[in-house]
Amino acid sequence: MEKRLQELKKSTKKLQILNQNQRANLIENIANSIEQNIDKIIKANAIDLQNAKNLSLALQDRLKLDENRIKNLAKSIKDIALLKDPIGKIKDGWITKDGLKIEKISVPLGVIAIIYESRPNVTAEVVALAIKSANGCALKGGKEAINTNLAIVEIIKDSLKEYGGCVEYFDISRDEILDFIKMDKYLDLVVPRGGEGLVKFVSSNSSVPVLKHDKGVCHIYIHKFANIKKALDICINAKCSRPGVCNAAESVLVDEDLASEFLPLLKSQLDKFGVIIYGCKRANQIIECQEASKDSYDNEYLDFKLNLKVVSGFDDAIEHIDRHSSGHSEAIVSDDYSACERFLSLVDSACVYANASTRFSDGGEFGFGGEIGISTGKMHARGPVGVDELTTYKYIIRGQGHIR
Repeated sequence: MEKRLQELKKSTKKLQILNQNQRANLIENIANSIEQNIDKIIKANAIDLQNAKNLSLALQDRLKLDENRIKNLAKSIKDIALLKDPIGKIKDGWITKDGLKIEKISVPLGVIAIIYESRPNVTAEVVALAIKSANGCALKGGKEAINTNLAIVEIIKDSLKEYGGCVEYFDISRDEILDFIKMDKYLDLVVPRGGEGLVKFVSSNSSVPVLKHDKGVCHIYIHKFANIKKALDICINAKCSRPGVCNAAESVLVDEDLASEFLPLLKSQLDKFGVIIYGCKRANQIIECQEASKDSYDNEYLDFKLNLKVVSGFDDAIEHIDRHSSGHSEAIVSDDYSACERFLSLVDSACVYANASTRFSDGGEFGFGGEIGISTGKMHARGPVGVDELTTYKYIIRGQGHIR
């Protein structure tokens, strides 16, 4: 493992001397190779899907790559190639009292390790983002997607030719991961993307700086002045379009003034998707649903399951979100401008929406082409982590024989 990481760091240096057009060409090559090898990817993915029959349908959906999804993946990679170059940007510049010329410029982080589960499209998106930002990439995917991941990595490395060494896939055990995340001599950042257990394990044991892609306990608050149709459309989209992803809603909070009218309509729509509803006592008095436990509101279901809670007003909703949110994405639905603006100001999550679904918390939807993950922390990067967040900076100082 150490030898492979050593070679990866060395190969990354070769990548970092390329200009933006050369790196963009490499990314285009990846996208084209993926399009040319759709059948190979689908064949490998079919093996993983067959082995995943015991997983929930939502998790199987996360794992699945069909022709349409692979074509969309290739398109998102081409979008990444077209992004502005994040490297070499002059962030600031000045001349000191002694006449030194100082510039603050953006530079790559170095080698980024991504430890992720389920979604094999992450493999290609992460590599494209890393190359765009001139970073090396150490990948560790989940065992449930091993065949798909290995097929994609082989396609990528072949397309990169002499620069294939800047990407390495590590098929290692949990015990070996413990050694992997202590390789701070070779790794500059580690990003855990997966369940709560994985994120906690990496965060607790890594000697490499960690950028957490934590769980998504996302909320939608239906304010008393919400437009009913908008509220229904947003709730159904946020929960049912892809329940197995981190930006799906897990709890809907409804103002008591609107609950009697709104909840039966919402349940009728949720029933079409077979959503299991866990409701508070007040919700249970209005619609038939299972009673929520004290732990329900902290769950990231990643499934057709949803919490409902009737709240006494704006402040009650904010208090609930403060207590149970994972800091990922929250939304308010209301035609009251001041209520929306208060919500956007007061809710302390990475992505906060007014009258829109939480499902937009995504690098592609934000115009980043893709993302390394959704950071729920507050240091360095927050929300969808795109190419700009995969850089740091250094100071360039030019003198003329200056001494102090």
